[in-house]
Amino acid sequence: MAGHSKWANIRHRKGRQDAKRGKLWSKCSRAIIVAAQQGGADPEYNVTLRYAIDAAKAANMPKDNIAKAVKKGAGLDGSSERFEEIRYEGYGPGGVAILVDTLISNPKKTAPEIREAFDKNNGNLGQSGSVSFGFTHQGVIFISSEAIAEDELMEIALEAGADDVTSEDGHWHITCPPADFLTLKDALEGAGLALENAELTWTPQTMVQCDDKVARQILRLIDVLDDHDDVQAVHHNAEIPEDSLEG
Repeated sequence: MAGHSKWANIRHRKGRQDAKRGKLWSKCSRAIIVAAQQGGADPEYNVTLRYAIDAAKAANMPKDNIAKAVKKGAGLDGSSERFEEIRYEGYGPGGVAILVDTLISNPKKTAPEIREAFDKNNGNLGQSGSVSFGFTHQGVIFISSEAIAEDELMEIALEAGADDVTSEDGHWHITCPPADFLTLKDALEGAGLALENAELTWTPQTMVQCDDKVARQILRLIDVLDDHDDVQAVHHNAEIPEDSLEG
């Protein structure tokens, strides 16, 4: 299969995360800590914390680890460590736009390391706003096409705030505004549906078509960025052939 497939990219990313479960749990823990620091320890009243905990559960993070992260973020364990949310923006090989979301305790250390990752992998780190204008923040959910008929899914999803429901690669691809994400997720799960993937992400408005050489360079850069302890997520607009993902 040639061309862009959001599901193929997610499947590839999830496969890499499974191979590096410890690092994924560390990123989930940091997201929980920051959410609890900013909005308190009760996910019922802290939507950001609820989302971070749900993401940790989806990564099979142990309950004890989640509880410890909430406690640390709420300052109940005496910890004084603080993290700052910083987004880096730049371009990779072939003019591919890249957003890098980070949670950082020492920006003076992290910024040069992110810049070096771009420089060493045929990319360029840009200024704030140089790339993000080309992305839309939204909730994205995938469900197997075999799980539910389109008409039934449309009725549930649109009533719960979804923008659109499309078919892709054996899955229903559902999008929604960030504010409606948890409501939509709850509605779908309440209908007994198993969610293959559910996340808040930055979706590119236009794609950059990549040949195999550029695609592999982009994947190498993404891997380097993903491996950085301070990086929470990497978003890009590369149209990567599935053959490159599997290679």
